Amino acid sequence: MGRATVPSPAPKGVDWRIRLRRDRTLILMTLPAVLLVLVFNYVPLIGNMVAFQDYDPYLGDNAWQAVRESPWVGIEHFQRMAEDRLFLQALGNTLTIFLVQLTLFFPVPVMLALLINSFVRPRVRAVAQAVLYLPHFFSWVLVVTIFQQMFGGAGMLSQTLREHGHEGIDLMTDPGLFKFLITFEMIWKDAGWGVIVFLAALSAVSPDLYEAAAMDGADRWRRMWHVTLPALRPVVALLLVLQVGNALTVGFEQILLQRTAVGPTAAEVLDTYVWNVGIQYGDFSYAAAVGIVKGVFGLCLVLAANKVAHMMGEQGVYKR
Repeated sequence: MGRATVPSPAPKGVDWRIRLRRDRTLILMTLPAVLLVLVFNYVPLIGNMVAFQDYDPYLGDNAWQAVRESPWVGIEHFQRMAEDRLFLQALGNTLTIFLVQLTLFFPVPVMLALLINSFVRPRVRAVAQAVLYLPHFFSWVLVVTIFQQMFGGAGMLSQTLREHGHEGIDLMTDPGLFKFLITFEMIWKDAGWGVIVFLAALSAVSPDLYEAAAMDGADRWRRMWHVTLPALRPVVALLLVLQVGNALTVGFEQILLQRTAVGPTAAEVLDTYVWNVGIQYGDFSYAAAVGIVKGVFGLCLVLAANKVAHMMGEQGVYKR
């Protein structure tokens, strides 16, 4: 049986019909994914035009007719944001929570990957990975419930303090601790899943580099500093750029589940604000305008962070 060969890249100037015939199998394989992206990511962008209208869903028999019949108001909804105290409060809460999560959450998967990678026995490493990955598959409803049973007013921590003569505490309803609470919930749930990417990067490091560093007299910490961390640097830069791009998306479901307990002053973020304005109060045009601002701001953050990555010598999301 002949050995399968991988087709080499076509030279420049090859007719597109030849390339289409050559790559038709790969194109057919990727076609369903492309269709899903088009249907669920790009087609809904057409609805952003309601941000420039006074949209009324009852003006027509269907959504498209309502869009055609709704009057245009220009940038009125965008000007309204600058005077909306609730919007500015939600923006401030979003940025504050993002900075806390970037500081406390982002380094945890890196440190866990370094710790697991240092395990000598494969069995111990496999058990550690399984234990860390498991919470990722829990829903946010279950995660919030577990934290409520641990740190709520009637939770285990509060009951233990009362049994020893102290006053019970309720960390789940403290507005001042809310941003740290949701960050630690995210660490417990998703840090183990993030370890996968960094372990994959570490698996690509040649053992010869560690052996050469050991022969040169480098101890465990110097091998980690001069071999392991440089191998993780491109991945860390890429994930950091993507994390910065999601600065205004800090967990809609997680925060919505706990918003009532601490109040909107501490828990209102842009995602929950759009939900309340658009879905609960029916102000679709203003909610769409807030969503557009959020998307444009996120794009600017990605471009800026990617520029910083290029200045540091890393590729980032795309090459220069």
